[in-house]
Amino acid sequence: MTTTHQPLLPVYDYRPGTGPTLAFLHYWGGSARTWDLVADRLAGRALLTADFRGWSRSRALAGPYTLRQLAADTLAVVADAGVADYVLVGHSMGGKVAQLVAATRPDGLRGIVLVGSAPAKPAAAVTPEYRESLSHAYDSDESVAGARDHILTATELPEPLRSQIETDSRASTDAARTEWPLRGIAEDIREHTRLIDVPALVVAGENDQVEPVDVLADNLMPYLAKADFAVIPNTGHLIPLEAPAELADAISAFAPAA
Repeated sequence: MTTTHQPLLPVYDYRPGTGPTLAFLHYWGGSARTWDLVADRLAGRALLTADFRGWSRSRALAGPYTLRQLAADTLAVVADAGVADYVLVGHSMGGKVAQLVAATRPDGLRGIVLVGSAPAKPAAAVTPEYRESLSHAYDSDESVAGARDHILTATELPEPLRSQIETDSRASTDAARTEWPLRGIAEDIREHTRLIDVPALVVAGENDQVEPVDVLADNLMPYLAKADFAVIPNTGHLIPLEAPAELADAISAFAPAA
């Protein structure tokens, strides 16, 4: 795996292998390493993972931290890595970023996998009160632990992963951490999602409290022209950590190695 640090680009890791390259985008509070357990099960595949602007190894990058900036960063990282044939795999916030990227119909994009993705149409539950409360979810180690154990997951994770979630959730600038709950989560991007012309796979966690199965079915699927829907049993929102083997299998079936 090659790690690249460009002054104006998010830090990313590229692993050469068979294509199409799988380009992974993490959730709000995650990092490139959120995908490690999935990547481990994709031996031989070309992989690209990045830390979003303002998060983890990309904390030093100045804002804005808007969804459109993250989408522009994604295209820039893909170009910098020399990737010409790829599938985007976006989790939660990363799924909304993936929709915006795919809506531009970039050359080389073969498909998108939206994992517990924020939907194109914000859910009715995303009220101003909800957003204000959410913006404080990562204020302290205690609040992160509460979100992890009672909202984000539906399974018991081993201690190293529990610690990883705490570390990653707190490893951001204040502005990056609050941009998503206060603004990004409430953006209606249906007009963009309707422009996506590549095949899509929407993956839901059966017990996901953040982006429930019915929300993805009602607020995302209708706006994708060519999409399949898969539900992974007995898992919550952190599907890459809770069910990495099942997710890797779903990705491989959707985007087999050439």
